[in-house]
Amino acid sequence: MCRLMGVVARQPQPLSDLFADDLAPFLAMACEHSHGWGVASCMADGTVGSYKEPVRADESPRFQGTLDGLTTDAGMLHLRMASPGIPVAPGNTHPFGDERMAFIHNGDFVPSTCIDDTIGSGLLAAAEGDTDSERFYLAIRRLIEDGMTPPKAIAAVGADIQARATRFASLNCMLLTPDALYAYTAHDPYSEVISRRGAGFFSLNYRRDPDKILIASTGWPQNPPEWETLPEGHVLEIRRDSLSAVLYAL
Repeated sequence: MCRLMGVVARQPQPLSDLFADDLAPFLAMACEHSHGWGVASCMADGTVGSYKEPVRADESPRFQGTLDGLTTDAGMLHLRMASPGIPVAPGNTHPFGDERMAFIHNGDFVPSTCIDDTIGSGLLAAAEGDTDSERFYLAIRRLIEDGMTPPKAIAAVGADIQARATRFASLNCMLLTPDALYAYTAHDPYSEVISRRGAGFFSLNYRRDPDKILIASTGWPQNPPEWETLPEGHVLEIRRDSLSAVLYAL
């Protein structure tokens, strides 16, 4: 299982400064989630940029410099724990995407091919790697390209996976576009992961500060009322133009 963190702020700053005091406890989880790291951010030219390595984040000579060197008002960070049997390789490292959007995921579903018919052969042929996570992204991308809004696309693919998969642990994910950061949470409360990790392991919690909104997986103290929990099955949209946080129950 992986760990996710995203932020949207009023003013651009180095991404390491936007994550601020939450970066160190998040990075401490790299000792377990050690199979790669990736970061995506909104760029000054209106595109989305991504950087990733299939190595442990806190042992990477590029990690801190990348976050220090990215000045942005919106970004997200991923620490990967590879699913059994899935290689640790650049093409399987998150985020997935291009200059229009970037996607990160925490969880798995079986079989990974259960939504292939909704993606289409063209997008599947362009896949970087072998993960269920990339297929999750490609199905969302297909719906967005067909005219669906990002919140509806994320929720629709999440529901489709739950209907088709023989097993899933979590579909927690974040999608970054030039307009907003989107976060979605859904998990199986009876999965083997929950039996080992506890009921709150797949929670996504978010915090509204005066000048930014941060959302993250669990792994360090995130106590209410400062932190709010994203309700199961909902999409949170954090817009760059207004720093507004809108919940969608779809």
